[in-house]
Amino acid sequence: MNIENVQLLPSERVDDLLTHQLHIIQSEEVFSFSMDAVLLARFAGIPPKGRILDMCTGNGVIPMLLSTRTKASIEGIEIQPRLADMARRSVAMNDLQNQIEIREGDLRELYKETGHGIYDAITVNPPYMPLNGSDLKLNPHQAIARHEINCTLEEVIQASVRLVRPGGKVSMVHKPQRLGEIISLMRNYKLEPKRIRFVHPRAHLEANMVLIEAMRDGKPEVRLLPPIIVYVQGTQYSDEMMNIYFGSKEGEV
Repeated sequence: MNIENVQLLPSERVDDLLTHQLHIIQSEEVFSFSMDAVLLARFAGIPPKGRILDMCTGNGVIPMLLSTRTKASIEGIEIQPRLADMARRSVAMNDLQNQIEIREGDLRELYKETGHGIYDAITVNPPYMPLNGSDLKLNPHQAIARHEINCTLEEVIQASVRLVRPGGKVSMVHKPQRLGEIISLMRNYKLEPKRIRFVHPRAHLEANMVLIEAMRDGKPEVRLLPPIIVYVQGTQYSDEMMNIYFGSKEGEV
């Protein structure tokens, strides 16, 4: 760990990354990671070795969390130079350069550099919202993170199927309101949904996140897993959420 030697910009800080003895560079000026990234990193089906790609990687939180579950080579691609730089410095700060590589670039164009079907698994926490007037009111970093400015949902799925090998897995976190669209687009591009899990803030409230995993060229057969309930009393995490955040690093949820 090289926290003492990390170079920070004036607005940046170093935060603990759960209980995995990892740290991450964050800033109020850009979009910081949240629960959806943590849930995706634990939900995704990833191989013990091989190649993994995290698209829309932001400040690199998902690749670093995935590194606690696998010895595979992990790459993250991020279109925003500021975030890609933060991610690279976080990787170096945690001495993970031998396992994680951060690419700065457009996920839609990556296949031209790497070729088709080279990854065993892909994770993605894409922008949730279609373009509308509200995206213009945010700072550019937040707007790109929240709204489909640089890539649409269809382009994310199209890029995924180009980059993942036949039989490889693509895992995504998104909003339940767009689940129908996600499933339709995945099937159009030969990604067959295999596991779906809803996340509810409380047991009596409707889901506000959905986790979905698909297989390239898979046969139609989907499992609807038990829901994740985040809070049980006030702001107290459920037992499962406590395990996701602070329990074993092994396995998927």
